[in-house]
Amino acid sequence: QVQLVESGGGLVQAGDSLRLSCEASGRTLNSYGMGWFRQAPGKEREFVAAITWSGASTYKTMSLKGRFTISRDKAKNTVYLQMNSLKAEDTAVYYCAADRRAIPSRLQSEYDYWGQGTQVTVSS
Repeated sequence: QVQLVESGGGLVQAGDSLRLSCEASGRTLNSYGMGWFRQAPGKEREFVAAITWSGASTYKTMSLKGRFTISRDKAKNTVYLQMNSLKAEDTAVYYCAADRRAIPSRLQSEYDYWGQGTQVTVSS
């Protein structure tokens, strides 16, 4: 079993940066692909970014390229989401998830474990 705990969310102003962390416990994530999703108020949860088990490849929603970066530290069993130039429309609850497959999916249904989420609020 894997437990995922997100942290790093908060209230920031437009243009600021935040780095979200997702720490795993229970077992190592080194063989898992990892993803970040977000859910804005009144909207469905959507894919943000994913990273392979090795960290060699990453995938992002096209609209977020250039602002968001996903990375992982295997030694710390932690995945990060660096978010720069934040906009009001980035306001959402951000979730990390683990996919048993080495190459993660963009589909929520393919993920096996989820964290509880961390709130990011961007004021304009």
